Order: sequence, then structure tokens, then C-alpha cells
Amino acid sequence: MSVEKSPICRCIKNVDPSPIQQFATGMRPPSVYVNDAECPESASPICQPILTFKRVIQKRSTGEYSCIPYLLALFNCLNYTWYGLPIVSYGWENISVVTVNGAGVLLEFSFIIIYIWFSSIRNILMLLLTIITVFLITAFVSKFKMHDHETRRKFVGSIGTAASIAMYASPLAALKQVIATKSVEFMPFHLSFFTLLATSLWIAYGFVSHDYFIAAPNFVGFPLGIIQLVVYGIYRRGKVAKDDEEANTSGVSK
Repeated sequence: MSVEKSPICRCIKNVDPSPIQQFATGMRPPSVYVNDAECPESASPICQPILTFKRVIQKRSTGEYSCIPYLLALFNCLNYTWYGLPIVSYGWENISVVTVNGAGVLLEFSFIIIYIWFSSIRNILMLLLTIITVFLITAFVSKFKMHDHETRRKFVGSIGTAASIAMYASPLAALKQVIATKSVEFMPFHLSFFTLLATSLWIAYGFVSHDYFIAAPNFVGFPLGIIQLVVYGIYRRGKVAKDDEEANTSGVSK
């Protein structure tokens, strides 16, 4: 039996190349590596409001939290889930976009329902219906009135870019509140940090996959994330002082 026909040689030949070998030979595109790092980090800002809404449920009140960022995030997730599907994109080239934003749709919708349940503001439901209607119109027009992927990508991508910029700009109201109250209570550190991290990964993904409708809006989100962290660093001492004061007060009352 020749050496080449031996079982050991056949096994060695059938071994899949390592990820490094795949990358070096072009078998594994760079976007796959960005996808691997991106999915958990991009999902983090979407999951972060869980802590906020846990507090809402405990207090049975939305307090001074605004629902607008969650409504904008819902529309953004709906739009980019549609953008990543083969109807708009070429095949499943944007599978990570569908995965992250599909999960975001479920979570953001849940957050909004909780907000409506505990809020005294009744026009939120009307805003939710408006957002869903706008998305359905976008999906209908791109599906039935446009007959090639490139036109659909430009149409849905342009709307997604505008929605993303609006979503990233929505925390500016929270920044104003932080500066006015000198407290970061309504601007959690983890949300700002993971927003910065996620936007940097989406920028990398957009450039590696040559999809600038994904990269472009994150050029707005990235500096806003930096600004939020800087403001948090300036006013976080106010939160620490407030926590110490509350702890001392509770200690005296006991």
C-alpha cells in the first residue's frame, strides 16, 4: 500500500484548514471574523434596557424615562432586519444583521409594551402604530414596486440610515437631563459603553463587506458614544455622592 493511500494520509488531507489558513487563502472572508465578534457586542445595547425596565416594573412607573429612544430603536431594528433578508440583500450575505436586529425587534417591542402598561402617556400607542405602518409601507414598496436588489438596497438602506441617525441622536435628551441634574441616573454607563463598542464593530463590518448603508450611520453613533462616556465621567461623582447620601439616610432611619 502506497503512502498516499494510507488511512492516515487520507485523514490528514480531509482535515479542514484552520481559520488562519482559511483567511490567508481567501476561503474565509474577513467579514466572517467581524461577524463572530460583532453579534454578542451588538446585541449588548439592545439587551441593556432590561435593567431599566426591571426598575420600571418594580416601581410600577416609567418615571422620567422617555419611550422615544425605544420606538426609534424598534423601527431601526425592523428596517435592518428587512434589509438583511434575501429580498433586499444578495442571498444571506447579511445574516448577522438579521440575527442581531431580529432579536432587537422582539426586545424593543417588549420594552414598549411594558412602557405603555405603566405609563400615563396614552399617545405612545399611536406612535407605535405609526412606526409599524411606516415600516410596512417601506417593506411593501421595496418588495412589489422595485424589481432588483440594488434599487431595494438603496431605498431600504437610505431609510435605515436616517432611522439609525435618529436613534443614535435620541440620547441627546438624556445628556441634557444629566447636565441639568448633574446625575447620570438616566444614562447608564454600560449602555453608553456597549453602544460605542457596537458602532465601531458595525463600521468595521460595513467596510469589510463594502456595505456603506451599514457603516454610514454608525459614524454618527460612534462620536455620540464617546460624548456620552465623557459626560458620564464628568458627572458620575454626583451619582456616587447621591448613593452615599441615601445610604447614610437609610442608616440613620434604622
